[in-house]
Amino acid sequence: MLIGYARTSTLEQKAGLEAQRESLRAIGCDRVWEEQTSSVGLREALRGALDYAREGDTLVVTKLDRLARSVRHLGEIVEELEGKRVGLRVLDLGLDTSNATGKLMLNVLGSVAQFEREMMLERQREGIAKAKREGKYRGRKPTARLKAQEAQRLLAEGLSKREVARRLGISERSVYRIL
Repeated sequence: MLIGYARTSTLEQKAGLEAQRESLRAIGCDRVWEEQTSSVGLREALRGALDYAREGDTLVVTKLDRLARSVRHLGEIVEELEGKRVGLRVLDLGLDTSNATGKLMLNVLGSVAQFEREMMLERQREGIAKAKREGKYRGRKPTARLKAQEAQRLLAEGLSKREVARRLGISERSVYRIL
């Protein structure tokens, strides 16, 4: 059985999730688990797909970065799959771990992907540091603080903290900080 797994990091990436779903269905995945969460967040759909997989099944993802957040995490997933005698296919790489070459390529490409991510983060940190030195970096605009008076007014009217957060488009935690 082919088992699909699709993930996007944010709710705004609906088109990306839809494209993954279509690719997985097109190659014949019988079941597709999907979620919209950060790679570091709780990934219940991935856990569901891994738990569902049985000997002889193959877990299919469209891209390697949709599955694992690091080489170590990828290794843990592959180890779990191998323990259950479940294969892994990565569509955009044409990778299939049912053979030795596929397993080798998975490890090499996983390492390259992690290196690429670390380089991107390093460049990002350098860019932010440079912008700060030049006085051009201010950070994220403090949206919750700008809405403090409105939040206090709504709370005074008797609205719950959750409702205030929903109406103002801020987190419930921000409402507590305003208080």
